[in-house]
Amino acid sequence: MTNGRVNPARTLEHQGMTGLGPVHYNLLEPALIDAALRRGEGRLGQGGTLLVSTGKFTGRSPKDKFIVRTPSVENDIWWDNNAAMEPDAFDRLHADMLAHMKGGEYFVQDLYGGADPEHRLDVRVVSELAWHNLFIRHLLRRPSRAELDGFEPEFTIVNCPSFKADPARHGCRTDTVIALNLDKKLILIANTEYAGENKKSVFTLLNYILPGKGVMAMHCSANHANGDPDDAAVFFGLSGTGKTTLSADPERTLIGDDEHGWSENGIFNFEGGCYAKTINLREEAEPEIYATTRTFGTVIENMVYDPETLELDFDDDSLTANTRCAYPLEQIANASATGLAGHPKNIVMLTCDAFGVLPPIARLTPAQAMYHFLSGFTSKVAGTERGVTEPEPTFSTCFGAPFMPRRPEVYGQLLQQKINDHGATCWLVNTGWTGGAYGTGSRMPIRSTRTLLTAALDGTLNAGQFRKDPHFGFEVPVSCPGVADVLLDPRKTWSVNEEYDAQAQKLVNMFADNFAQYVPYIADDVKAAAIG
Repeated sequence: MTNGRVNPARTLEHQGMTGLGPVHYNLLEPALIDAALRRGEGRLGQGGTLLVSTGKFTGRSPKDKFIVRTPSVENDIWWDNNAAMEPDAFDRLHADMLAHMKGGEYFVQDLYGGADPEHRLDVRVVSELAWHNLFIRHLLRRPSRAELDGFEPEFTIVNCPSFKADPARHGCRTDTVIALNLDKKLILIANTEYAGENKKSVFTLLNYILPGKGVMAMHCSANHANGDPDDAAVFFGLSGTGKTTLSADPERTLIGDDEHGWSENGIFNFEGGCYAKTINLREEAEPEIYATTRTFGTVIENMVYDPETLELDFDDDSLTANTRCAYPLEQIANASATGLAGHPKNIVMLTCDAFGVLPPIARLTPAQAMYHFLSGFTSKVAGTERGVTEPEPTFSTCFGAPFMPRRPEVYGQLLQQKINDHGATCWLVNTGWTGGAYGTGSRMPIRSTRTLLTAALDGTLNAGQFRKDPHFGFEVPVSCPGVADVLLDPRKTWSVNEEYDAQAQKLVNMFADNFAQYVPYIADDVKAAAIG
């Protein structure tokens, strides 16, 4: 054992990890950077950042993620969405990984998942790579040094990129594996250097544990009015819909940009940091995120840089378009110090509609909110993937299907109950196209989106006049100061109204076809809210 603080009764040896080489517990940022540089894991960048590459794995490996099928979880897991691993296969994987780790140097961080002390998860992360330990120290919540003396991990993550799994022996798909054993409270990650697997494993755990306690787990960003944590809002949305951008408002305090819970006490951030995309990042558009790319301790992942000046190239996607930086939340000036807020007054569901038929904002009933939450709609556009020649719908239930171990209606019903109990107003915001589909119309003006969102959050929009949309059934405001009235009626933005009607009906049918899978499991009011 070297450096750091640790509960002496809870070392790795007490957890059965014996025969290891040097083990470093709870090192702080300077020591972790020193270790990463000593071990050749990265390069010191401008301002004391750490420049790293994740090799061939530049994103998550969702098809290599497994949950161990045991009697205690058999009836709770959404097996259509989560691959199963047999307990004996997991045990062989665990034993073989421990044998592989003998004599190696490892780094340990004891951290919290969740800002609410009543619902947080005490997590130990054991990393083969020092920079992985720095990454997860940024992304989860950090106990005080005194708290570490009595820290007892409830779950342990062991991440060993140099170990290759054997599909025949370990019951997995390839030599890469992420295996969650909820009974043994253990997660094993092998043969991937992509650091995001660490944080998303914790998110998956919380998505399983918290609903069993009546706490809603959410893939969303969140903020509250400056000086008023009881005026909170959450923003659901898939990649590319504006979840991070729209929650970053100088007039509001950022609670977090990715993962939150909603308990009897209000909402709380799961994390202590941010994992922001950097491709095409611009200082004038997102100055605070841009500034973190030159701040001590920030992990810069898979970015191309000048070998002499170390200047970052934000536009070069030759390694991957999924370039990112990881940093503590306190690097954002208007971030919440507590990660806590009251019950949200507004629920915002973001979609990027490339079909060009959804209005820029609509008000939803609680039943309609559950419908759109379960649908999780956005769209791909031509050119984003080979073979995509026209807009294609993407439905990712609960706005985060890869991280949902339970069936979608569990989360949907819990969200609907929270909305009903606390009177939140629900909004659907389209950041996609208007005046026609992608290729014909134009992108929704970001200034108009921000104006509408501000009016929704401060209550002025809710007090105005609304019309019922004939295709989708939700309510659409007829006017908002600072926004052209025509923008609020997408049919009027099309040059040929009949073409709009045909496109709208096409999208309605897509929604209905996708939602058919949930009909046997949902209440009558949500069925009545279904479109199509």
